[in-house]
Amino acid sequence: RTGTALDSAKEDISVAISKLDLSIEDVSKQIKSLVTAHHEELLQRAAGVNNLSGSLTSVRRGLDDVDASLEKLRQKIRVPYQTLETSAIRLQRIRQASDALRRISRFVVLSRRLETQMSELATFDKSGTAEKKKKPNNSEGLSADQQDDKERTIAKAALTIAELGALLDGPEEIGDTSGKDSPETDDRTVPAMDSLVPLRSVKAAAAHIPFIEEAQFKVTHEMESMIMTGLSTLDQSLLASSLQTAYNLRALPTLIQGLSKDLCDAVEERIRTAFDLSRISKEVVSKENVPSPQGLLYKSRVRTEPTNITAPQWTAALWARLESYRGDGSMLYQGGNLRVYTLEKVLKLKKDPITQRSFLDDIMKVLENKPSSTFWTSLGRSLEKYARDAAKGSTFLQQTLSSGYPRLLRLFHEFFAKIAVHTDTVYTQSQQSPETVLVLRALSTFEALYLSRSTTRLNEAVSQAFAGGSRAPPGANEGVAIARAVMNELDSARFDPLLMLAVARNVGAALDGATMRAEGLISSDRSVVMLLGPMATPQQILNGQVATCLYYCWTNLEKVAEEHTESAAALVRPGVKKLHVTYDSIVDPLLTAIRRELASIVSRLHRVTCRRPWARWQAWLGQAYAIFTNFSSDATQSWVLSIVKYVIRIFVLHASIAKPLGESGKLQLTTDMTELEFTKRGLEVAGEEYKMLRAMRPLLFLDTASLASPTHAANLPPLVVLHHILVRSPLPLPHIIHGWQEAEYVRWVEEHRKEDAWGLVEAALVGKEGEFVELARKVLMQARSK
Repeated sequence: RTGTALDSAKEDISVAISKLDLSIEDVSKQIKSLVTAHHEELLQRAAGVNNLSGSLTSVRRGLDDVDASLEKLRQKIRVPYQTLETSAIRLQRIRQASDALRRISRFVVLSRRLETQMSELATFDKSGTAEKKKKPNNSEGLSADQQDDKERTIAKAALTIAELGALLDGPEEIGDTSGKDSPETDDRTVPAMDSLVPLRSVKAAAAHIPFIEEAQFKVTHEMESMIMTGLSTLDQSLLASSLQTAYNLRALPTLIQGLSKDLCDAVEERIRTAFDLSRISKEVVSKENVPSPQGLLYKSRVRTEPTNITAPQWTAALWARLESYRGDGSMLYQGGNLRVYTLEKVLKLKKDPITQRSFLDDIMKVLENKPSSTFWTSLGRSLEKYARDAAKGSTFLQQTLSSGYPRLLRLFHEFFAKIAVHTDTVYTQSQQSPETVLVLRALSTFEALYLSRSTTRLNEAVSQAFAGGSRAPPGANEGVAIARAVMNELDSARFDPLLMLAVARNVGAALDGATMRAEGLISSDRSVVMLLGPMATPQQILNGQVATCLYYCWTNLEKVAEEHTESAAALVRPGVKKLHVTYDSIVDPLLTAIRRELASIVSRLHRVTCRRPWARWQAWLGQAYAIFTNFSSDATQSWVLSIVKYVIRIFVLHASIAKPLGESGKLQLTTDMTELEFTKRGLEVAGEEYKMLRAMRPLLFLDTASLASPTHAANLPPLVVLHHILVRSPLPLPHIIHGWQEAEYVRWVEEHRKEDAWGLVEAALVGKEGEFVELARKVLMQARSK
């Protein structure tokens, strides 16, 4: 089998080779046929290739020439460039050396100047020491002129030290006066910052560094001593010299920041000790000085809370400590506030001689706030912190300062008044500076406790007034008590505008509560407005008592707007108005019912002739008086007067439309008017209404031609005269035309303007002629002309 396979493989290979040979011969024939067919074209292309070979040879020669020229040009540029580069490096090094020599020269000059200035300063110190030995009482040791010369020398030395430091540390430490003020400076004249030679690496300059550091330490020490002396004595001249020295040393922002922190820390420490009960305890114990027997050497521990016996001594000691802090020599006044404002004032006045910018503007580029703002913020934060901690940690401090919060506020008012002379701080009823508000807001813990107690007192007054409920309703005494409690709270806080507003808000809430309590007691039954007998109903008695309480309460509180500020009155006024509205809701329905009943009695004169209707009026009036006795006498007097005026008005109106009106009717109306006058004596207080009643009698007996005379109808309304003219005429009255009853017409006249009533009468005259129409139109013309 293996041999058979090999034979078959050989046969296949030989067949494939033979096929390949045949294919090669076929391709050769095709190539030959193609060459034969295209031999001319092939010959032309061969000739073209020979020509192209010649062209490429000429191009290659041209490129060789360009390479040779480029090499020659490179030789002409490279050598000068390398020479120029070497020269530039050498020039840069020469410039560095020149700049270093210039700075070293300047450094040496400044060092010698500093030596001279320090020797002068040493001379001043020796002179001061000698003067102190001669005059021990002279703390300065130098005269005023010598002191001024010393301050100027220190300022000059500080400027020299700052310039020396700038030369040693590089121009970047000088500030913004070198680069910013000369923008035209370029790199051709000034070496690069990183290529400058540091003078600290130069031995000639390094030898002077210890002396410079020693001089800087001494000048800084003198500057700090001057500024502390200036702050303690509030000497603005000395402060100006010391601040100029600090500005020359480039240390002014750091110095001001440190001074502000020191002053704030001192004030914080004083505030902390003010609320320190251990110190108060030691102070109270030291004042007692109770000698103990020789055999008893026991000493009790220091108390942190007073007993019932020692509470007055502790309270007096606490207030004495707090009052000492608002005095002229206190740390808050002279030690803190005045120093800060004096320092800030000098900073505003001092200016840079070149830029003319004040020192304060310069330091504000570094500091976040002005020194005064920093002081007030620190004072408010410290006061708030220690006041809150004291209220939480001590019941004695919490009770004493919350109950005596007005006294604490008065201490701050005195403090604000003292510093207002020297600062721009203002705290008045109309204006409060942000600094003062910030400090007083720090006392919010004690203010909240005081307001809580104030609210409790107000609510207790309201609760006590309404404690009896409907069985013992509040009256005049309770209303006065509520008003007195409100006025007491407002008077206690009137000295402080912010506290006044807070108390006024609580007063408004308390008055709202009183209104709600009163509304809960008011009866709204029908019996409240019913007039059934000679005695008042229980509901009328209850409402009368509540109305009396509300009357005395709101009438006394109406004085708030006169005695207190408008802002406080605006907060109290809504509560007072609610009391008034509630009072009116009790009184108005009753007065309306009374007027309605009286109008009903008066209207009977149209139906009952010669029946003496005033007997019913007199009986009913006694019943109204019985009801009025349950209300305030001050209010009922005005009610009675208004009712009398109302009765006179409607009686005159009804009398003017009584028709037909003969001689007997006129006599009856005259009798009714006389009875009305005798029913209620003293009608003169009714004023215009009484004059109108008196003028009505002669009108009844005037002749018709005189009705339009202004002299005879001087005190009568034109509408009454018009009615009487129509009554005498055959013309219908306005209520007859519209189909109204007499009572309806009179009520309409009371509810509308007099011009509307005239228009109603004039409408009845349209299309009518005659003597009475002319008289009526004449009266209308006279009325409108007035």
